[in-house]
This record gives sequence, C-alpha cells and structure tokens, in this order.
Amino acid sequence: MEGARGRTARGHPPVGRGRAHQGGELSAPRLRVDTPERAGLDPAELRHLVQEAHALTGGDRPWAPGVVVVAGRGPVIAVQEAAGWAVRYTAYDPTTDRGVEPAPADRVPMTLGTPFDLASVTKLFTAVAAVQQIERGTLGIDALVGAYLPEFRAAARHRVTVRQLLTHTSGLRPELPLYDCPDDTARLAMLRAEAPTAPAGRYRYSDLNLLLLQLLLERITGRTLDVLVHQGITRPLGMTATRFGPCPDAAATEDQRRPWAKADRGMLRGVVHDENAWALGGVAGHAGLFSTGRDLAVFCRTLLAGGQYGPARILGPDFVELLLTPPGLGFALDQRWFMGELAGRGAAGHTGFTGTSLVLDPATDTFLVLLANTVHPRRREAGSTPRARAATRLARAVRRTPHRD
Repeated sequence: MEGARGRTARGHPPVGRGRAHQGGELSAPRLRVDTPERAGLDPAELRHLVQEAHALTGGDRPWAPGVVVVAGRGPVIAVQEAAGWAVRYTAYDPTTDRGVEPAPADRVPMTLGTPFDLASVTKLFTAVAAVQQIERGTLGIDALVGAYLPEFRAAARHRVTVRQLLTHTSGLRPELPLYDCPDDTARLAMLRAEAPTAPAGRYRYSDLNLLLLQLLLERITGRTLDVLVHQGITRPLGMTATRFGPCPDAAATEDQRRPWAKADRGMLRGVVHDENAWALGGVAGHAGLFSTGRDLAVFCRTLLAGGQYGPARILGPDFVELLLTPPGLGFALDQRWFMGELAGRGAAGHTGFTGTSLVLDPATDTFLVLLANTVHPRRREAGSTPRARAATRLARAVRRTPHRD
C-alpha cells in the first residue's frame, strides 16, 4: 500500500462493499444452528462451556449479572446460551458496596436477543470501515493523517500515519477528558492539539487512535461513522440488531457516578457507557455500538469466510488477511489473557470494558462471542479469566473432534 490513495493488496481490483455477489461469485454459507457433532466439536467440552457460563451469573457477587455466549465452527452455531439478568439492579449503594435490587418481578432476564453495549469492540467495526476505504483506494494505509486532516496540526507535525492509528503505534496517550469539555468545539480543539507523548512505532493502546480514524473516515467519505457502519457492514450482513444507541432494550451497565466514574449519569441502560463516547453524542470510533451475540457471530463468520456472508461481500479476502496479519489492524492477535488456548495460531478479537468480547480463529474456523454486563451495577476489575476459560473450552473441543462440515 502506497501513497495517499494506496493500492490494493496483491494488485486485486477493489470489490464493492455491501453488494450481492457479481460475476458468478459463489454465495458463502450462512450460519445455522446445529449439533456440536455437525460442527466438528466435542459436545462434552461445550456442555462444560455452557455450565460455566451459567455459573458466572450466580451468587451475591457474580462475575456478571448476565451473560450470553455464542460459539461455533464453520457455518454452524453449536452453542447459544443466555444466563442471568439483563437488569438485576436499580442502583449501586457505596455504603454497602452492593447493588440495590428491585422486587424479583422487576428484574429483566437475559435472553439471546438482548443487545449489549459493546464498548471497545466497536473499534473492530471502525477498523473494517477503514480497510474498506483502503480497498477502494480512497485511503492510503501508510498515508499521513495530516494529508486528510491538515487542521490536526499536532498529528501532522509528528507525521502520524493511518497504519499507526490502526495498530496503536502512534504514540498518542490512551484517552483525553473530552467529557469535561463544555461543548463540541472545545472537544474538537482538544483533539486537534493532542500530540503523541510516546515514540512512534511502540504499541500503546489508545482510544484516540480510533477517534482520529473516525474523523478521517468522515472527512474522506462525507458520511458519519454510524452511516458508514450501517451501509458498509451491518445492513449488507443482515445484522439488524447492531447499531449505535440509544438502544432501550439493552442490558444495563453502570450506576455511573463520581468518584468511581467520570460523570454523574445514574443507572445506564441503552445509552453508551463510555463517557467520551457519550460526550461525543454516542457515535465514536472507539465505543458506542450495541449488538447481540447472534449478530456478532455473523460478523465473525464473515471474516472467517474471507469477507463474505451469503451473497454479501464487505471485504475481499486479501483485505481480511490485511486486517488479521500481525500486528493486526484494529484487532488484537493471540492475546492469551482473554483467548486462552485459542491463542498462538492466529486468533483475533477484542474485548470491551463493559464485559464484551469476541474471538475468531482462522486456523480452526471457530468463533466465540462472550457478552456480559460486568460493570452492572458499577465498574470494577472483573478480570478475563472466564473469557480465557471459555476460549480454552472451545479450543479443546476442536482438538478432540475432526471438522465434519
């Protein structure tokens, strides 16, 4: 990839996003629900996965009040399970360090169709939207951000590139207090003035990378990020439950109050949890999307199938490979701390602060979506041991059974 417009990988011509196949291209299989055996997965391991998912929601201080897990191999969903509560608490009581529970009849049970605030899993969709523009030739992966956003003088002066934004190697700090700015003008001025504070090329995870990428995409396309995601990803894939908020039927998140939070907003349900995304109106490159387990399974399946799902293709195979080739464009690769034994063979995915995660493993053609509202009723260090354990269950299910589909 070279220049401000870039070239397609391996010289392939761009493929139109969000369109049915053309020129006789075969349709990719859609997901279906079937047995573990038909997926080539060990049913005993998957039974353990389901049991452990339910256990996460038990007791007075559960890992999460509610959980949804969807897992499969190839075009087969072999596990889809909901446990616990989408809404278990009405508030958080700091004097007892416990959630305030309503009458049992007023709790809202978790279902397979419950949407979750994805938090940083949103970054994957922003990354895909960016690579779609790289494939089209409207964005150069090694182009300077200043070539597209010249008013961002600090980024331009430090020669920050698109690739650095996508790989978290720009040197930008993890976040800024945009939520404390009085208005959008002040927030934009803060972003424009922000210069890298670490050497370029060194990995440093930052929400600011994806915020700059959002602004860049909106500049070159003339469309807002929510429109880009809808038109280029969710609509062609039939992901009808995936959208930026508000999302009134979503799982509840936090009783967001200072001092443990950065804003005083009360119990949140259906509005974005991340304070900066909230300050930006709910649509942000780093957070803001809501989705369900089934929709995210479609997203995983599309990438595992080289960018195609049914008749719709959102990326060409070379550009999916570009996304998932180390160090990964927007995706975390082989992170054992949340991928367990799926890590080490090219597995990719991401986690979200609210308790969300997904992993897809091209080596075994498997995927795991684990969604939880761990920040309900307040944020805490929940840890990723359950995520890693679930991924290990899936990895072991593959080892013990040949792929039959």
